[in-house]
Order: sequence, then structure tokens, then C-alpha cells
Amino acid sequence: MTKINAPKGFVDILPADSGRWQAVEGVARQVSRLYHFSEIRTPILECTELFHRGVGETSDIVHKETFTFTDRGDESMTMRPEGTAGVVRAAIENNLLAQEGARLKVYYIGPNFRYERPQKGRLRQHHQFGAEAFGIAEPQQDVECILLQLDFYRRCGLKDLSLRLNSLGDGESKARYRRMLQEFFRPMASKLSEDSQRRLEENTLRILDSKDPRDVEARRGVPSAYEALSPRSRSHFDRVQQLLSEQKVDFAVDGMLVRGFDYYTDTLWEVTAAGLGSQNAVGGGGRYDNLVEQLGGRPTPGVGFGSGIERLLLALEAQKSVPAEASAPLFYLISHGPAAADANFVLMQELRHAGLVADMDLSGRSVKAQFKIADREQAAFCLIRGDSELAEKTILLKSLATGEQRPVPVDRIISELQAMR
Repeated sequence: MTKINAPKGFVDILPADSGRWQAVEGVARQVSRLYHFSEIRTPILECTELFHRGVGETSDIVHKETFTFTDRGDESMTMRPEGTAGVVRAAIENNLLAQEGARLKVYYIGPNFRYERPQKGRLRQHHQFGAEAFGIAEPQQDVECILLQLDFYRRCGLKDLSLRLNSLGDGESKARYRRMLQEFFRPMASKLSEDSQRRLEENTLRILDSKDPRDVEARRGVPSAYEALSPRSRSHFDRVQQLLSEQKVDFAVDGMLVRGFDYYTDTLWEVTAAGLGSQNAVGGGGRYDNLVEQLGGRPTPGVGFGSGIERLLLALEAQKSVPAEASAPLFYLISHGPAAADANFVLMQELRHAGLVADMDLSGRSVKAQFKIADREQAAFCLIRGDSELAEKTILLKSLATGEQRPVPVDRIISELQAMR
């Protein structure tokens, strides 16, 4: 019978790798709590209209990358391609932003889905840590989100970080900049890539993000977004830079930096790390002050970021700084004979109830085979019992690191092991 493989662009996270994932996710939860962000969990399946209205009809994600299908109720459904739109939908639906002046700070960890060409660190199912803050329009909120993201990377052990900033400004500024870009690119439209020729009228800003050599060449001398900013947006962006400088955060202003979602306004940022080659971004974010209203809620400012976990792990591995899961020692019970196996089975549960990681062979293998399993499972200690230990009410405690062993009375074994954690 032919074996069934995972779909293209979808991979398994195996037990040998899951510890690194748990370590990174643990850091994300820890740093989010420090910044007073609470966890939110949204469905991976949403009504298609959410992303068409939120992310944007003309964005590349909606245009050609979503997993969209019609369900049995004849409703168009889409697997979540990014996290922000679903969080906004949940906040509106559950009245988290209904009151004037409402504040909300949340984070999430979970999978997103995009139908794109799979490559290293970019899969059709990829995982993301993200944070969103609603209700505060001041530049301080932009900076807090940037600081949270950078703090997360540093706590994971990631080095050689670079932060790039830009501002698209408010609606007035974005419209002005779009017109400036169209005027700049139209005389050379035939020299642009096919995608960018389409974007010229539909989504002009995305031409700035194209990696096609024709578009890179055409961008020479393109005007900066800063030139189109309204006085209010310029003041906001200047204040963001000032606050980051006061926090001693190094950054560079990149007037051509854009993001893949249509909802962004004002501040944008992207964080890159050494070790990933030319595609070195590990995450980014920005402000989206119109999105809540656009999806049916009360006008509410918002800002947040997303960080791909796969790309973070690749960068950590390249920098030889792979995080290790903080794990407790494994105590493996070795049984000489059926009576000892029965007694060890009872003890194993007592150890677990006491908060100790314990395991044993349940299939009646030889003592030699049991020790091989303990070694393969990287146990720290073996707890050995046979008929003589049962009679003496002791357990032989053996360190697999040193080979030293000593008898411990049964009634003291739990306290002894707890002291060794």
C-alpha cells in the first residue's frame, strides 16, 4: 500500500525538535506577561470576507496566497493567513473595544496558512508569535511593541539584530504617496515585472517590496514616503525615533520599507538578523489605526507585530544559539522481576504526583534492555529494584552520568529526588 506523506509545504515538528519550539514559545509567553499582554486564541478558519476587507483585496496574500474554499453550507471560508484581522474580529464580536477609551493588549502563538512556493523558513503552514495593542494612538505604544519584540529576540538568544523603520502616514499621507509613486513609475511601466505592472494601479506600494531585478532597477531614485507625510504623521514618526533613541535602540530609517498588508498606517518596522542570507527578516509590524472601524467596530487605533517562529529558529541555529527547553531530570525505574515491576508501577505514579518526571518499561524487557532504554531516553537517574530491594524496603539510586549508586529507603525516595531537581 502506498504511504501517505504530508502535503507540500507542511511539515511535522518531531519530538527531537519540539523542545526548541517549547523554549521559544515559553519566552514569548514570559515576555508578553512582563509587558502586561494577555493571551488570545482565535480560530484558524474565518469567513473569507474578513481577510478581503481587513488584509486587502489587492494584497498579494488575498490575491493569490490564501487557502480558500466553499464549505458544506455554501459559505466561503479561508484558513488564517495572518493573525491581526482575526484578533480584531474577536475584539469587536466580544465587545472588548465597545466602550469609548477601551484599552486592550493581547498576544497569540499559532499557525498561519499561505499558498506560496515553499522554501527554507517559509512554509505553507508557518507559526507566528504576535502581539497587538488597541486604544492608544500615541507614539509610546508603537515603541512599547517594538521593545517587546526586540526583548523577545534577545531573551531567545538571538544576536546581530537590525531594526528598520518607516512611516506611511495617515490616510491623507498614504494617498499622496501613492500618487507620487504612480507618477514616478508610469513612464517606465513597460520595464516593470508583470506583477508590478498590475500593482501600479491596484497596490502601488507593493512595487517597493518586489525582489524582481526589473523592479529593483526601476526603483532607483524613487521618492521616500517621508516626503508625503502630513504634519501630524511626521510629528508622530519623529517622536517614535526620539523615544527609541532614548531607549538606546539602534535603528535605520528606510523610506522604501513597506509591509504586505493594506491596513498599515503611520509607523512600520522590520527586524532582521544575521544568519539568514538575503531573506533575513525575522518579524515586523506597524500601526493600523483604521482597521477596527473598517471591520465594523468603533474607531480605535491599533499597533502590533508578527514574528515567524520557523525563521527565528533558523536564525538561532545559524548563530549557534539554539535555545534548549528547560526540562526536569528523568527518573527511569528499572525492574528485576514481575514483583519489582508491579511495585515500580505504583511508585512511578507517586513520583509523578510529587512533580517528578518518571517512566519505566511496561513490556517486560530484560534488565539490560531497560538500561538501554533509559540511556536512549537520556534519563538522569535510574531507580533499581529487585527482590532484595523489595525485602529491604530500599531502592538503588544510580546516576547515569557518573555511574555512582547508593541505596535509599523507600519512604525517603521522593524527598531525596525532589532535593536533586
